[in-house]
Amino acid sequence: MKKIFTVGLLFLLMAPGVMARTLTAAQDPWPPFVTTDASMPGISVELLTEAMKTQGYDVEFKNMPWARALDSVSKGTIDLLPATWYTQARTEFLHYSEPYMTNELTFIKRAGDSFQFSDLSGLQGKTIGIIRDYGYGDAFLASDSFDKPEANNLVTNLKKLLANRIDLTLEDKVVALSVMKEEGMDANAFAFTNKPLSSKPLHITSGKSNPDGAMFINAYNKGLEAIKANGTFDKIVEKYGIK
Repeated sequence: MKKIFTVGLLFLLMAPGVMARTLTAAQDPWPPFVTTDASMPGISVELLTEAMKTQGYDVEFKNMPWARALDSVSKGTIDLLPATWYTQARTEFLHYSEPYMTNELTFIKRAGDSFQFSDLSGLQGKTIGIIRDYGYGDAFLASDSFDKPEANNLVTNLKKLLANRIDLTLEDKVVALSVMKEEGMDANAFAFTNKPLSSKPLHITSGKSNPDGAMFINAYNKGLEAIKANGTFDKIVEKYGIK
């Protein structure tokens, strides 16, 4: 009887539900990809959670400013960033997953402004509000032909835009419209350029200083394939109104 009990206990300890490891993830609110609503935490958070679940992991997510989240993941004190754009500089300290969606980084202007983006030369002399430590692309960030004052979030830049303190800001259009709605801002006060600055594949990332970082990314890649195959991916995306 004792032997049977021991074998049964060992089986329970090996069961996926018991052995599930909880990973930490963090990022700033970036609706509809990351939100502050626990019942609708965002596309990126839900995809991460469901993908990792298929590989035997639980995910504990919390909101924090982007620069702090990036620093914490790069140091390995937090395991994962749910939504990261690729930059060459970040490959020095981050492992990147396969892309799971794409963002179009588009300029936002005041309604009635006739400006249209064609290339970086057309930005000369302008003041363009950016978010601290976001990955806008090396050429954009390296250019000294226009000013790039930093803010902590898009809401600050939208307010500065309306106050004529900056000429433009930029963000994915879907994200920008979600932020405006959430903050009670009139979307009709703004307009978007027809041509985006760039299209940005979206990844999850883990710090190279995290001893298990590469393993977490491999697990996510496998989980992403699984939730695409079983329909979970499409259900989550459609839940947030994106086709």
